[in-house]
Amino acid sequence: MNGTAAGPADPSASAGALAYVGLGANLGDARAHLAGALTALAALPTTRLLRCSRTWRSAPVDATGPDFLNAVAELHTTLAPDDLLAALHAIEASHGRQRPWHHAPRTLDLDLLLHGDSVRDEPALRLPHPRMHQRAFVLAPLAELRPELLVPGHGTVAALLAACAGQRCDRLPDTAVA
Repeated sequence: MNGTAAGPADPSASAGALAYVGLGANLGDARAHLAGALTALAALPTTRLLRCSRTWRSAPVDATGPDFLNAVAELHTTLAPDDLLAALHAIEASHGRQRPWHHAPRTLDLDLLLHGDSVRDEPALRLPHPRMHQRAFVLAPLAELRPELLVPGHGTVAALLAACAGQRCDRLPDTAVA
């Protein structure tokens, strides 16, 4: 990443876009990893951290291990989706993220959920994030920020969250990530 705004290959990124990043952690000091990730997101070039949800606790989905702490951050960025994803992977790596197997427990997981109105289905990047519309641990914190937000191809965050009512996802009392 060179710190410059996206070029004309992605015109929507040059004007800036709202992007939503899911944060999760279930190894080590999960709260510290989430707080460190927010600090790193706020420091990304041509990106402003607008706000972050409170912290939520959820059981791992399709995996074993300790419960996750989760949150969602809202950004305004001129970084293209691929550049933002690369930055998220670098932040994960700086927090000791390893990928020994699919759905392994992790010190930090940063998912690019939405980037403006972008819809992509490529091996390296799918937008909206696959299965976000089926995961309470994504939708509950996102609903704190933007319940009316439309997830392309799926519906509003509030309606999608209602469909996930059976999934355990608890807001921690009076907790913000940072």
